[in-house]
Amino acid sequence: MANLSTFRRVLVLALPVLSSTLIQAATVTYDFNITWVTADPTGTFPRPVIGINGRWPIPTVECSVGDRLIVNVNNQLGNQSTSLHWHGMFQNGTAEMDGAAGVTQCGIPPGGSFQYNFTVNQPGTYWYHSHDRGQYPDGLRGAFIVHDPENPHKDRFDEEMVLTVSDWYNEQMRPLIARFLDVSNPTGAEPVPERALMNDTVNLKVAVEPRKTYLIHIINVGAFSNHYLWFENHTMSIVEVDGVYTEPAEAESIYVTPAQRYSVLLTTKDTRDQNFAIVGSMDQDLFDKIPEGLNPNATGWLVYDDQKPLPEPTPAEEFNPFDDYTLIPFDRQPIYDKVDQSVTLDMAMDNLGDGVNYAFFNDITYVRPKVPTLYTALTSGANSTDTQIYGANTHAVVLKKNEIVEIILNNLDPGKHPFHLHGHNFQTVYRSEDEAGAFDKTNTSIRMPEFPMKRDTVLVRPFGNIVLRFQADNPDIRSANCVIRVWLFHCHVEWHLVSGLVMTFVEAPVELQQQNLSIPRDHLKVCEDQGIPSRGNAAGNQQNLLDLTGAFTSPDPLPEGFTTRGIVALVFSILSAFIGIGVIAWYGFLDLSSGAATAVASEKVAGT
Repeated sequence: MANLSTFRRVLVLALPVLSSTLIQAATVTYDFNITWVTADPTGTFPRPVIGINGRWPIPTVECSVGDRLIVNVNNQLGNQSTSLHWHGMFQNGTAEMDGAAGVTQCGIPPGGSFQYNFTVNQPGTYWYHSHDRGQYPDGLRGAFIVHDPENPHKDRFDEEMVLTVSDWYNEQMRPLIARFLDVSNPTGAEPVPERALMNDTVNLKVAVEPRKTYLIHIINVGAFSNHYLWFENHTMSIVEVDGVYTEPAEAESIYVTPAQRYSVLLTTKDTRDQNFAIVGSMDQDLFDKIPEGLNPNATGWLVYDDQKPLPEPTPAEEFNPFDDYTLIPFDRQPIYDKVDQSVTLDMAMDNLGDGVNYAFFNDITYVRPKVPTLYTALTSGANSTDTQIYGANTHAVVLKKNEIVEIILNNLDPGKHPFHLHGHNFQTVYRSEDEAGAFDKTNTSIRMPEFPMKRDTVLVRPFGNIVLRFQADNPDIRSANCVIRVWLFHCHVEWHLVSGLVMTFVEAPVELQQQNLSIPRDHLKVCEDQGIPSRGNAAGNQQNLLDLTGAFTSPDPLPEGFTTRGIVALVFSILSAFIGIGVIAWYGFLDLSSGAATAVASEKVAGT
């Protein structure tokens, strides 16, 4: 896919510290001009999408373990800022390259340029996407594959391929978000996508050969929908999730949330006798209301013979996907059994005083600070360990270097939520069933796995809970140095991210300052060009870091006694009032002498 962008690869010799053999490392460079283009992935509704170098779908970024990746970005959108987040990358020593606008950088303004430059030390399946104001579902998301000559499963496959699944909206995100975060939507009902896609198209055809094994990199690059995925009459062997190699696990179907990735081995049939359907089906449990005529399925085919028919998929009577909680990491890392800091997060959806439905951790909804949080941590001296300076609505938690951190997340909502941690993967040490309620630390009957599944995005079930653990070390694989940074933890349903289901971990900020991290000049310039401060607390105050006057904050709470049901009733009462006024005004303009007005008014009342 490198032909879709300007791509350069320069090979150099590198001698790893722990290896006696020479390997080839490279500097891999992409030049990305981010622009609007028109595309029609469903074949029914052309619309503006965000492309790269005048093309969409955008290119797959590829490199190998140990390569230096340089991506030169120029924003030619004209009307929106942007950024690129390298989803799943730990960014060891390069947190300023993480790509989260308002956290590790300022958004790149129209006409602005920005360079991402980091060494890739993690193998596996990743993706890259905008991380700025809910933008990526407009098309700015693509696969990012890191090849590994030391892949423990390398002798088991012949070829590699990429398969993305996603949902698709006919309307652009900005007007959708405006209606979603509006008093007219007090229940917070998420917009339902129009279609499901595979590799950004419908009716995908994947050419395969008999008696071959393919390593398929599967990525959900969607905004909202979890997908059931299966290959009819073929069995998958899961060998990697979210960049973590696993012990092989057989699966007939898998369940992939937004931002999750799987690598599976699929061995083809011995003959070309027939072709087989690939099915990706959106989980409709997520939708408040299912639109009439919605087709939740994206269908593709494993094409053994393009002269033979493409069969319709067999209707699924029930979904029974593989349980990823049972996966065992290939390295068999034991459970972190001694916790230094435990963070309990109760997540819920509720309304604030403006009538809008927001998302909360512990009654805090995220609001982007004036100064990117990483820049605050770097410029606040001894105050960097005081969570106040990061702003009340960033929900910052400061971690000590190397401590074992536990996240207990209680889902007080009837929805399914995929949670992603930047800068780390985590051990999933416990996951409840539906409607289990809050996690009970005193329950001695709970059993945790000896070698927990590790990944960076995990699902919490409706009214259930999960327990995650990670070490606040972010070590450089090739040295003993530890470089600590600032990372988001958030729901990867884009509607919930824009409504505030986000918090911030600030890891060992004192040690961070001692690293003498230098923010690149082009990064600071994009802040300057927009009048965004790059020093001081969340309000941009450099003199008194505890003075948050002027910081961005959430709306005030609802007045005492107001409920979501009350807001719904109020909204419909207001709408009814406006309709009534309109009818009266219309009636007043009619010709009363003809008697027509009386007849029309009587008909309107009878129809209510």
